[in-house]
Amino acid sequence: MQLTKHWAATLDDYVIDLAWSPDGSLLAAASAAGPITLFAATDGAKRHEVPGHEEGTNAMAFAPSSQESGAEASAPSALLLASGGQDGCVKFWDAAAGQHIATAKLGSAWVEHLAWSPSTVSTSPILAATAGRTLTFVNPDGSIRHQFQPAPKTITALAWRPALQAGTAAPASGTNPSSVSRPPSPELATAYFGGVCLWNGVDFTARKEFAYNNGIQALVWSPDGKWLVSGNQDPSVHLWIPDEDVELHMSGYEGKVKHLSFDHTSHWLATGGGREACIWDCSGAGPEGREPAMFSHEAPVCATAFQHHHGLLATAAQDGVVMLWSPERKQPLRATVKMPVPATKLAWSPDDRFLAIGSEKGVVYVLRCDS
Repeated sequence: MQLTKHWAATLDDYVIDLAWSPDGSLLAAASAAGPITLFAATDGAKRHEVPGHEEGTNAMAFAPSSQESGAEASAPSALLLASGGQDGCVKFWDAAAGQHIATAKLGSAWVEHLAWSPSTVSTSPILAATAGRTLTFVNPDGSIRHQFQPAPKTITALAWRPALQAGTAAPASGTNPSSVSRPPSPELATAYFGGVCLWNGVDFTARKEFAYNNGIQALVWSPDGKWLVSGNQDPSVHLWIPDEDVELHMSGYEGKVKHLSFDHTSHWLATGGGREACIWDCSGAGPEGREPAMFSHEAPVCATAFQHHHGLLATAAQDGVVMLWSPERKQPLRATVKMPVPATKLAWSPDDRFLAIGSEKGVVYVLRCDS
């Protein structure tokens, strides 16, 4: 297994976010200073640069494609990119043309988190955006679908529950019942100091609330929609099975847990929070009582990312080292590469062939993964 340099490019500031287009043709890279650059995935050629947000860009997200979801009529046809910034706005861009489409002004607070709902045949995608304590659902044309009452504290993370696949049958007796009790409507989890709320994406009601008496740094769903996991300030990881009212708690981390990633099978959960990536086995009843695998770095882990369709895990540490792992192997380490500066973001291309790395010095690296 090898990681080799495919191309590299330099932005004008810290790389605050990376996003691949759904078809894998473009990589969007946001500078903390504001501009967003769209690079050709094949050779790193700069296709477009858009101004982003004058006071600074915080987050980006591409709308799901109709090919991803099977929603031929409901998903946006263009390569639609949303961005959020310190100006309190969400902006929409035609990434293929490099043109601004619409702006939604959400208030004076920074827009720090964006996430598109999984598109289905029956529902068009919704962009969830947070600004301070306020959650807003925004349509792909920039119009406001719904703005919620303010949360008790600043919203610190959000994550849409993965959609049930069309035609999914009820599981046989004795298997995981989560998919049986799951409602068909899209659901969004939002976190704040004190808990997590699970919102219905159609009627905008709170389906469930889970108390957690500390700060939450990150949220992730398992791809099968069974597990909802928070990385916490205390420092710990907390797991819920929302449809069964089951909770698990895993503590003992060196520092705040800000980085979470599930593999595509929902078996492995990778977490940061120290100089080791901690890998939990979430199969069956979950990780409680099981010893995690510990994938060691010599400096604190600053990013984790599983591939979308295969089993490789990428981890990055503050000394610039990036490693690839296969958790199921007896000897899990597959490749190591030393970058000149620490990573800020890791992002696998949709086909898992390329790993994009954003850095503190503004350099974007795209590495090719060869077996």
